[in-house]
Amino acid sequence: MRRKVNIPFGYKLILPYVLCLLMAVLTVGLFAYAHSVNSLREKTRENLQGTLRQMRDNIRYRTDDIERITNSLYYNYSLQNALRRYDQGWYSYETMTKTLMPALENLLNYTASNIGLSLYLQNETLPEIFYKDEEQNPLLSTKRYEIYHLTRIQDTDWYRLLQFSGTLPGLSRWQQILRDKEDGNISLLQRLDDVQRGKEIGLVRVSVQIRDLLDSVDYRKIGEYSTLVVLDASGRTVLQSSPEGAEEGNPRTAPDRLVLSEPLYGLGWQLQAYIPDSLFDQSAGEVRRMTLLVCLISALVLAVLGIWVSGYFSRRIQKIVGSLNAFHDGDFHKRIRFKGNDELAQIAIAFNRMGSNMEELIHKNYVADLQKKEAELESLQAQINPHFLYNTLSSINRLAQFGDIGKLHIMVQELAKFYRLSLNRGEILTTVGKEIEHAKAYVAIQCIKYGERLSVYYDIDPEVLEYATVKLILQPLIENALEHAWFGTTLGIRLVVEKREAEIVFKVIDNGVGMNADTIRQILAPEGPRIGYGIRNVDSRIKLHHGSGYGVTIASRSGIGACIQITIPCRM
Repeated sequence: MRRKVNIPFGYKLILPYVLCLLMAVLTVGLFAYAHSVNSLREKTRENLQGTLRQMRDNIRYRTDDIERITNSLYYNYSLQNALRRYDQGWYSYETMTKTLMPALENLLNYTASNIGLSLYLQNETLPEIFYKDEEQNPLLSTKRYEIYHLTRIQDTDWYRLLQFSGTLPGLSRWQQILRDKEDGNISLLQRLDDVQRGKEIGLVRVSVQIRDLLDSVDYRKIGEYSTLVVLDASGRTVLQSSPEGAEEGNPRTAPDRLVLSEPLYGLGWQLQAYIPDSLFDQSAGEVRRMTLLVCLISALVLAVLGIWVSGYFSRRIQKIVGSLNAFHDGDFHKRIRFKGNDELAQIAIAFNRMGSNMEELIHKNYVADLQKKEAELESLQAQINPHFLYNTLSSINRLAQFGDIGKLHIMVQELAKFYRLSLNRGEILTTVGKEIEHAKAYVAIQCIKYGERLSVYYDIDPEVLEYATVKLILQPLIENALEHAWFGTTLGIRLVVEKREAEIVFKVIDNGVGMNADTIRQILAPEGPRIGYGIRNVDSRIKLHHGSGYGVTIASRSGIGACIQITIPCRM
């Protein structure tokens, strides 16, 4: 036969604690790590997105700067008046030298970037001014302006397909035309209108180098090993900023990267950033190491504390076990002394009380059985009260002699109902409704006996009628009032039945002579004198069936009446 392993209580206490401790520390640690990494990643993402927005705003500032140049031409009304004149000779020369050329010179100085300003006019009376460039990008050398006749470009594909959107002066668009793509330039094209006549008079083209427009796009502002890409509307790469040695081609195909994007309004382009996950892994590794260190220190401190607490309670439990073993051996004089007021101290107090009252409890157990039998016997005796029956039969005899058939009929009927409800087929429990009917039958008999000297009122909650109760609890209280409460020639009694949360409360209230505190104490005393026997009987039977928390209470003072209250639980 295998011997059972006896594990000390201290080990049983510390092992679940350690398991719970590890689970709690691991749960908190994992949650803290995941939350910290997510917060760090989200914060980094917000910072990077903010950097992209700043680049976007810088590019927007450059494009707005170029658009202000075209808008200045559009709202130059003196220039419009000059272009509206088709006079040749001196007037043409004067328009070129005093109006058109100075206006274009001023616009070139409006920005620090090298730009090319081209003006295509429908007025062919004005001469053309342009440069002949072979292969070199003209924007690499200096700022300059050119004047062409509109007929030079009217048959070109890009002009015929040119479509403007927006409202005045927003009839403009950014587009690469002629040699812009080869030279790395982009042009802002805006229609030039005669505002007064609502007629097109030309086209303005401002060319700028893409690298000047996008000079704020620098991968070093995002982070090492990151890549910045500017894509046009068709998804073609316009500009890419990445560290030396980085992969060429489309970085969107690279795995394990965070992709951020910002639209470049006006240009119709997209600014995209590709950040490798290694940028986050380094910070996540630091968070992981710090979380692990905090979890280890917390687990160590809590484990030491748990061992100390386990030893402290183990010693107290062992002391209780030793005392219980002494009880098992028949030594009821063993006592436990614990300082404090915790649960173990309460156990010690209860243990000491148990040892002191063991024999008394055994004695009370026999007494309780005797009281139960006595209560049952008294209940049976109360069901058939010879004195009440004798008085009622005497009243019936007198009514028969006087020929009062109506009252005689009522008394006989109520007496039959009274004893039918009293017997209750031999069952101890009945419903609240039947108990109230039993009390009303008794009251009806007594009202015939006392006539107008007795007044009884009822205040019954219909919600309580179906609940169960011990039978014969109201009639003894009403009988007690009729026997002892008379104060003068009249007596008023009020029967109240109501529900209070999970309890049912019965009240028998009279306006009689009342009782003093000593009389009330003697009535409710279990071993008191034989006064108020009916009330004490009701109280003992209720406590027998429902427990000591229920029963009869009396509130009264001499000369002002009495209120006898019964409380039972709500049970079906």
